[in-house]
Amino acid sequence: MEHFRHIMEIVGTCVDGIGVLIIIIGALIASFRFLTRRTSAGYKLFREDFGRAILLALEFLVAGDIIRTVVVAPTLENVGVLGILVLIRTFLSFSMQLEIDGRWPWQKAES
Repeated sequence: MEHFRHIMEIVGTCVDGIGVLIIIIGALIASFRFLTRRTSAGYKLFREDFGRAILLALEFLVAGDIIRTVVVAPTLENVGVLGILVLIRTFLSFSMQLEIDGRWPWQKAES
């Protein structure tokens, strides 16, 4: 069982690493696209591109936290910390979604 927990710790850390890489790569791509656009809406598009990268990365970061908390160290304190982290990241995701799309995630897109 200890071997399994160690593997899950590595998996959780790898998932976190993927989340960080998504942020870095997303920032680089958004910056490149911003610098190569010659439109007045370039900054808005930069924010949208970078915001989408952050949203995707948040999903990976939450998944890494869940893996490490539930499998590796399922104490009541760790589960409480996980709950707070998930609430904060969910709030950030909703806020960013509202800023990028101009609507809440549960609202239908305008045609």
